[in-house]
Amino acid sequence: MISKKYSSMLNNTSIIREFAQYASKRAAEIGAENVFNYTIGNPSVPTTDDFNKGLIDLIQNEDSLTLHGYSPTLTIYSVRKAVADSLNRRFGMEYVPEDIFMTSGAAGALAHAIRCVTEPGDEVITFAPYFPEYVPYVDGTGAVLKVVPADITSFQINFDAFLEMMNPNVQAILINSPNNPSGIVYSTETITHLAQILTEKQEEYGHDIYLISDEPYREIVFEGTDSPFISKFYDNTICCYSFSKSLSLPGERIGYVAVNPKCKDAELIINMCGQVSRFTGHNCPSSLIQLGVAKVLDETSDLSIYEKNKNILYKELTAMGYECVEPGGTFYMFPKTPIADANEFCNMTAHELDLILVPGDSFMCPGHMRLAYCTTTDMVERSLPLFEKAIKMCK
Repeated sequence: MISKKYSSMLNNTSIIREFAQYASKRAAEIGAENVFNYTIGNPSVPTTDDFNKGLIDLIQNEDSLTLHGYSPTLTIYSVRKAVADSLNRRFGMEYVPEDIFMTSGAAGALAHAIRCVTEPGDEVITFAPYFPEYVPYVDGTGAVLKVVPADITSFQINFDAFLEMMNPNVQAILINSPNNPSGIVYSTETITHLAQILTEKQEEYGHDIYLISDEPYREIVFEGTDSPFISKFYDNTICCYSFSKSLSLPGERIGYVAVNPKCKDAELIINMCGQVSRFTGHNCPSSLIQLGVAKVLDETSDLSIYEKNKNILYKELTAMGYECVEPGGTFYMFPKTPIADANEFCNMTAHELDLILVPGDSFMCPGHMRLAYCTTTDMVERSLPLFEKAIKMCK
């Protein structure tokens, strides 16, 4: 008998992937240059020369069995040390290698972190709008995901609604800043207030509450944006990071868990990650890629095109009449749709204009649409007349 759980998931496929597949189909029919695809958050800039040269150097000069063999259960110690040292340099932290565990991207990091601090039936709270894959990430652990409604005026945390949802069953809070899909960065004021509430609730409930911080866009922050390093504000923070966006390495599936060294169970949690790997099949991310990223931890790809594209889109779309909270980072924008039904609007633009956008309903924020502007500036500029035509079609 096949699994009912996973077969039932086929009826709830990713809306992002559905629109992306339609974009690919249209590109094959009419040419990719005629399809304005804002669906997938796939980096559009190359990785760094130093990363590529570092891999070549490793392959040419290091022992092949080491490069291509299994890494230790807790991943490569020298890489964990390099990650700790980099975080300490850049953010004034006091990480040691025993606080770090290398993973298969941020998804792998989240899979480990959630399992380490919850039991089946426990509650995990997140904040709309949020990445839809949080649902299977949390469901797969046996925990229950609860969603705080969005404050659509700012996309900062809706604290009144959050406090109403807090209860002793809550074991973890899952946040994403800079945020997919809104592009908003949680401010120092927001994170300070969140930390204060969690500290008070830990005392009230008599158990630890962990802040799981999903940070794959941490390096994509725009000029003038207040972007605090979240782990500095709350001791029980588990940072989940990926190099997919900062170094344009999504296909290499490499990231890490970093447990705040002030967390009393930091080393225990990292040791538990090795056991979680046995359960999830995330054992031993690529040894070669672990060693490769360790050489360039303080570098990023040239990310400037994302801010350039954001500036163009935000200026032009708001001038047309679209309502949007200006992103502070990432390569996403989350405007309101000109009509209440975002699915209807996005289907209209896709089928009548070949302008492919993602409706916000699956991000738990109806009436909005996500634009992934990790694309060429040429495509952004050529798409502007279509956005104008779309809003006029709705009047």
